[in-house]
Amino acid sequence: MSQALQVPPPGFDELSIEEKIDYVQALWGSIAADEAHVPVPAWHREILAERIADFEADPEGGQPWEEFEAELMARNT
Repeated sequence: MSQALQVPPPGFDELSIEEKIDYVQALWGSIAADEAHVPVPAWHREILAERIADFEADPEGGQPWEEFEAELMARNT
């Protein structure tokens, strides 16, 4: 990067929370559009490897998302 950027960018503080979230999501979307250049930390790869190994060791050990979500929502009501 050739020059320092102003953080936050001009006008950002005047945005509503919803507009700030939209801004950040759009910014990330533009970064993630080029997946080959988005760094993946080693610890992310390690967690994925662990979860794949757990699944391969016990493919029936989990539950469908819909069931888990329903149980989670029931606990929070």
